Amino acid sequence: MAETIVHVIGGGLAGAEAALHAARYPVRVILHEMKPKVFSPAHQLSDLAELVCSNSLRSNAPGTPAGELKREMRRAGSIVIGTADLHAVPAGQALAVDRALFSRAVTDRIEAQPRIEVRREEVTEIPEEGIVVIATGPLTSEALAMRIGRLLGKRSLYFYDAISPIVYADTVDFSLLFRASRYGKGEDDYVNIPLGKDEYEAFVEALARGETVAPYEFEKAIYFEGCLPVEVLAGRGPETLAHGPMKPVGLVDPRTGRRPHAVVQLRQENKEGTLLSLVGFQTKLRYPEQERIFRNLPGLENARFARLGSVHRNTYIVSPLFLDAALRLRKDPRILFAGQMTGVEGYVESAALGIVAGWNAGRLASGLPPATPPPTTAIGALLAYISGASPDNFQPMNINYGLFAPLEEPGKGKRGRHRALARSRLLERAACDFDAWLEAQGLPPIG
Repeated sequence: MAETIVHVIGGGLAGAEAALHAARYPVRVILHEMKPKVFSPAHQLSDLAELVCSNSLRSNAPGTPAGELKREMRRAGSIVIGTADLHAVPAGQALAVDRALFSRAVTDRIEAQPRIEVRREEVTEIPEEGIVVIATGPLTSEALAMRIGRLLGKRSLYFYDAISPIVYADTVDFSLLFRASRYGKGEDDYVNIPLGKDEYEAFVEALARGETVAPYEFEKAIYFEGCLPVEVLAGRGPETLAHGPMKPVGLVDPRTGRRPHAVVQLRQENKEGTLLSLVGFQTKLRYPEQERIFRNLPGLENARFARLGSVHRNTYIVSPLFLDAALRLRKDPRILFAGQMTGVEGYVESAALGIVAGWNAGRLASGLPPATPPPTTAIGALLAYISGASPDNFQPMNINYGLFAPLEEPGKGKRGRHRALARSRLLERAACDFDAWLEAQGLPPIG
């Protein structure tokens, strides 16, 4: 009997997870990655699992949905979270990494796996044999996106996602800034640029006047609410930014002893602290406009940018129409989808679904039925959302309390301390249920 091969298309976070976890089973895995032969507009490194939007994997705090998702992934042997833990940089309660070290470490581990072959090639057709995991992410090449569209019988949805600028720390005037944790939590890991009301209003006006990169004529800009360009937020009202990414909650300027009207926060990008990103400042401003506007901020007058913000198209499918809870394509169950293309938002969520796709690809190739965590767990909640949500106005979603299966006592947790108690119970149940489910699976060890 011929060996069944697992093809994983895409070497991002989800693809790396899918390849590693498929290889837990006695199957041959081929990981197809188009870099360095072909680069998307947002990618720069040749390594696998490149982080392009931010170096933060969001909250690492226990007792939060994002924290529980990471806990489940650690229990499952996640290469993304395990490597992030090894190459973390200070970021308060968030898990942030040194991008270059992180990607290199993931690449080294994948390439060392005896059952995984990494092929550096662009895939433009879906393999007709074997089990296939499509994990090409939000920047899927045009040729493959068209092929996926033909396979599904519908055009893929898309929206625009923007990348925050990064400055060299040694070009920042720290005498005008102060260190404090974001929202008053954690260590003093963030550098804050305080703005008075007049300074803030001038900055908002500059954003409103800034020239932006327009979408192509044949495309419509559809922004994900969780990652709106800063100038789009500014256009929603004069105080929108002051109540959003520039919110000064818990921050007191030591020079004045007062809370600023607004702040711009800088977060460390690498272990050495030589790079700082503007938190929440994803943008589609043209490059000269970014330099002009951001250098008007206190302390950034002489800033040099290691990377300016940019805009790119994110592609995802309306998963409730096409995928089951095991991430299999309903019309052709040998094809699975993973990562952000399925309609989850965020590095961690994308990687989590890569784990599930890898498990099930390996199981299918071994003649075993698929296995998925229950919807009471964080990973299971994501699977339930993308396979069971209403397809009308379907949008990418981060892990959040609203996705978990409700408690058996629906009357609890409607407000105040009852709500906090209910949320705590949701996460406690998630942890217990996931650990019990994982133990019952008896998954083969990772090589």
